[in-house]
Amino acid sequence: MTQTKPDRPEILHAEWGDITASLRAGLRDFATAPAYGLFFAAFYVAGGWLVTWALMAKGQLWWTLPASAGFPILGPFVACGLYEVSRRLEQGLPLRWNEILGVILRQKDRQIPSMAAVIVIFFLFWNFLSHMIFALFLGHATLTNVTSSLAVFLTPEGLTMLAFGTAVGAVFAGVLFAITVVSLPMLMDREVDFVTAMITSFGVVRQSPVVMLAWGAVIGALLFVAMLPGFLGLFAVLPVLGHASWHVYRRVVAWEEPSQG
Repeated sequence: MTQTKPDRPEILHAEWGDITASLRAGLRDFATAPAYGLFFAAFYVAGGWLVTWALMAKGQLWWTLPASAGFPILGPFVACGLYEVSRRLEQGLPLRWNEILGVILRQKDRQIPSMAAVIVIFFLFWNFLSHMIFALFLGHATLTNVTSSLAVFLTPEGLTMLAFGTAVGAVFAGVLFAITVVSLPMLMDREVDFVTAMITSFGVVRQSPVVMLAWGAVIGALLFVAMLPGFLGLFAVLPVLGHASWHVYRRVVAWEEPSQG
């Protein structure tokens, strides 16, 4: 009787050259199909403007919570569009709007929604914890509107709160990066469950922690710089990083295809 051996991921060791090569490939993909990159980046730019409006117009930080909730929900789906463009360019397939958008639409019936739910849980828990940290260090300032009284952060308690909150946030960001850096493109590429994808992603970071965390630092630094000019820099940086993330995945995860025997 013929048996089919399911494909399984093999974690490869990441080299510094993988990061630079992936960035070059991401830039090449964006230059080859800029319309797709600009289209998908527009969702993030619009989201950034919405969060800014919620903060400036309402003058209350809590208004940014519902405004920014769309990032962890829609972000994975938008990223899949960039992954699909890179996949098609890699395989020499034609780029058609209806087919690429169709791939994104089909993700709702696969594992991407589960991954988005995990990201939302991280987002909500960090939001709750950040409020707890604020209350712990600046409980006496709970009636202060921090958007108009920023001096509260320059007090000893405020500086301690910022240092502690930054450290805790870095841990959260590191964990979230570890479980998503490979899992999102993997879920778009293969029929695997989201738990397997997260375990594989975490395994990639554990296998090559210095290189992969450096990749995370590059992502964070580029996104920070891109957001400074009214989020407009995201029109260029996000597509390049999205395409590059696909190529990083392809370089650090190999697949043993189904075999007959």
